[in-house]
Amino acid sequence: MPKSKRAKVVSLTKVAKKTRENKNALLAEVQENADKWQYCWLFEVGNMRNSHLKTVRKLWKDTARLFFGRGAVMAKALGTTPEEEHRPGLHALATQIKGQVGLFFTDSPPEEVLEWFADFQQPDFARTGNRAARTVVLPAGPVMQQHAQPPEPFPHNEEPQLRRLGLRTRMERGVPTLDAPHTVCEKGKKLTPEQTQLLKLVGIKMVTFKVGLRARWDAETGQVTQIEGQEIGEDEAGGEEDEGGDEDEMSE
Repeated sequence: MPKSKRAKVVSLTKVAKKTRENKNALLAEVQENADKWQYCWLFEVGNMRNSHLKTVRKLWKDTARLFFGRGAVMAKALGTTPEEEHRPGLHALATQIKGQVGLFFTDSPPEEVLEWFADFQQPDFARTGNRAARTVVLPAGPVMQQHAQPPEPFPHNEEPQLRRLGLRTRMERGVPTLDAPHTVCEKGKKLTPEQTQLLKLVGIKMVTFKVGLRARWDAETGQVTQIEGQEIGEDEAGGEEDEGGDEDEMSE
């Protein structure tokens, strides 16, 4: 029996593929910025969030240019061998472009850049696969939203969701209430989807977005300097719902 045309699944969304023109444009733009700025920094991101990376771009808009994602294209633009490098010394930086890393071009003094990125750390909610930074226990009594100041009890219409996430609540005077303490997560253990959603509802931020500077290329000398002490740990690389940077790589 032939398949019914009515049973055919039709996708209503289409994602445009990256074309060779896109790649060539990115390659040319990276090289253009390598010619323009004195320093090129290689960086990696801990607990990646596009919103925070966009904030970095915005704050440095007039004094720097940032690229993130499409590592193979960025490496090709810089040149991975002494024969192919776009400018002297860049191959030593290009060969380190692996994984979730980006390039940051600027004329700002290295001390200023190091100090700024060390200070720019943004708390955020954990994702599935992140390890709990601490043990969280909700005490007996009304379930409180801790992101409110002062904390407020959850409204009655959110009790079904709290119960779906594992809380054994009951209604007391219209407020979701626990008869006994509830352990949301334990320090060092990987978080489940239910735990991360509950932590977000309660308002507990457990990870920190930060940028780790790994190396710096100096146009004047052609030297690449390795940066020590800013490595991003495995647990900071991101949870199972990690965000990519491709959609923003060409934005200012």
